[in-house]
Amino acid sequence: MIYLDNSATTYPKPPEVLRAVQNAVREYSFNPGRGGYRHSLKTSKKVYQARETIRKFFNAPSVESVILTPGCTQSINMAVKGVLKNGDHVIISSLEHNAVVRPLHKLKEQGKITYSIAEAAPEDDEKTIQNFRDSINQNTRMIICTHASNVFGFRLPVERLCALAHSYGILFCLDAAQSAGILPIDMEEGRYDFVCCAGHKYLYGPMGIGLLITGKDITVDSLIEGGTGSVSSELTMPSFYPDKLEAGTLNIPGILGLEAGIQFVERNGINNIYEKESHLINYLRDRIKDFRYLKIYENSNVDHFDVPLLAFSAKDTDSESVANYLSEKYDIAVRGGLHCAPTAHESMGTSMGGIVRIAPSVFTTQTDMNLLVNSLRKFR
Repeated sequence: MIYLDNSATTYPKPPEVLRAVQNAVREYSFNPGRGGYRHSLKTSKKVYQARETIRKFFNAPSVESVILTPGCTQSINMAVKGVLKNGDHVIISSLEHNAVVRPLHKLKEQGKITYSIAEAAPEDDEKTIQNFRDSINQNTRMIICTHASNVFGFRLPVERLCALAHSYGILFCLDAAQSAGILPIDMEEGRYDFVCCAGHKYLYGPMGIGLLITGKDITVDSLIEGGTGSVSSELTMPSFYPDKLEAGTLNIPGILGLEAGIQFVERNGINNIYEKESHLINYLRDRIKDFRYLKIYENSNVDHFDVPLLAFSAKDTDSESVANYLSEKYDIAVRGGLHCAPTAHESMGTSMGGIVRIAPSVFTTQTDMNLLVNSLRKFR
């Protein structure tokens, strides 16, 4: 199989990630913070070391600000539902994933909050920023913005949008599901209030692990309540992080696998990974741009893609049919459809047939791309 659906989840995983997960099951299948015996303490120390690896990678304020979650979707829900109050207003971009839109829509249906969608202009950052500025009102509490679109790969000016938010006393939440591991993210430099990440994508960790990283002096209420191993005599959740937001048994294989994935990214270098994958995407674009039955969606103001992802549609054929053709005939795995981001498709006018998404990883080769090109050439 030629796997080109890495924006959904990276495959294969690095060998060191597989070893870390296996070792976690074998050596660290004990509850951290739940006992004073040697194996529990050893597991606690290992989890702390993983948090410190994550903290350094994102230059987060503290180890305690690294909240371990089951995935980016829950991280976003925690940031939204743990912060927003009745009457609050939120601004999102037109390129957001349902992980952002659906929690806000539910709160809106319940009459608790309102939200606005600021149109993203992929070829004009100034217009994007102005659209966000125009959406601010006296009740705006938070701006939530994707770092890069999971559908089209467009990168938004999140550093400037964060600065805009703070100039109005508004919180800023970065959805880094599609960027962490490809684009540098520095909590201190960016001054983000929240960074939400998926561990199983470009951080090369296993499924079932994610991150909510909080900025300085940020208060988040718990989304779920339960055992933490700390202040067990109290009926309320602990007031301190990370315990306040981490009820229940931690996913130790996921945590240690994620740590190994981050270390793999560090050894290879984010910039090196970005350059390699970008080269493959630009190579693919140059090979298929003259296929008249295909339409490529890209930022025409730059000579490279914002992130290494290529989206295209085929004339008179819906995207899922193209994806099925590539899978059944050539065993090439790509993603067709709406990609859980209907607002992004509405913004780009692709809601009817969707698009086909090509997303390489560090393990993708030029040979893989050549085989895809040849397969698409035979499509018509």
